[in-house]
Amino acid sequence: MKIALDAMGGDYAPEPIVAGALTAATQIKGEILLVGIPAEIERYLPAGCPANISVVPATQVIGMDETPTTALRQKKDSSISVCAQMVKDGKAQAMVSAGNTGACTAAALLAWRQIEGIHRPAIATVFPSQTGRFLLLDAGASPDVDPEHIVEFAIMGRAYLEQVLQRQNPTVHLLNIGEEPAKGNAFAKEAHKLLAGQDWFAGNIEGKDIFRKNVDVVVCDAFVGNILLKACEGVAEFIMDEIRNAIPDGPQKLLFLPMRGALRPLRDKMDYAEYGGSPLLGLNGVCIISHGRSNAKAIHNALLNAAKCVESDVVGATRDRVAAQLTGTQFE
Repeated sequence: MKIALDAMGGDYAPEPIVAGALTAATQIKGEILLVGIPAEIERYLPAGCPANISVVPATQVIGMDETPTTALRQKKDSSISVCAQMVKDGKAQAMVSAGNTGACTAAALLAWRQIEGIHRPAIATVFPSQTGRFLLLDAGASPDVDPEHIVEFAIMGRAYLEQVLQRQNPTVHLLNIGEEPAKGNAFAKEAHKLLAGQDWFAGNIEGKDIFRKNVDVVVCDAFVGNILLKACEGVAEFIMDEIRNAIPDGPQKLLFLPMRGALRPLRDKMDYAEYGGSPLLGLNGVCIISHGRSNAKAIHNALLNAAKCVESDVVGATRDRVAAQLTGTQFE
């Protein structure tokens, strides 16, 4: 197994990207291919670099603020484009990038195309909750979709949860402004109607309940999903900042030291780096999209996630479920 890692993608690349690769190399049964400008990457590689890490040259970099389609057209040798092409050519089995999300999505879509029966890709993001973890999609790939595409998201989310996270017979909720079937706009009502015929559909769920109830998969369009994701990130950072600010300076600070151990699990649960990156589902290849601010820990976990996706054949499982859905077969 080979994983193409976009070494130039991210706000702080390439240093944390290379650092994450170095720690992950000891846990991955395969090779990590650092794709980017060799001179910049090699500055952060130690003399005793693990044998399963190598550098693949790419002469261009797509910036975080560049327009995806324009950048891909003008920068055909960008690190993102090279990663996607390597997967297409069979030179890698997965790609990981903390770079421009739109460019990464577009590059993978152009190179690999959608799985037959899937019309829109979706980013699936793991969220923490009081009952464990749940999967939300779409978190950023396809903001303009039809209700039929929400059903596709549900199928993809279930396949990922079963194959990669080992959760059997997951249920699906539709994110809405109320639990009743008649709630929501025309889009939500139609999506509910299409999902209602599936044994695994558990109905609508409100935003206030997704973190409290026993939830497996939550589906919505990327416009709603990305707003929810960014709002949750902001609230998590706000809460942790408020806790830090509430601890006084000086000798009194010693009284709060016992709290550090108690708060550490909460901090870890709310830390995006714990979850590494989010898979871009629905395409004929494995792509993990990481946060632009990813540190070494986040990249490390993103690489492990990519390896799990390849080893569990999440793409093949999705193909099987979509094919069964198209023929009218219920997948338990």
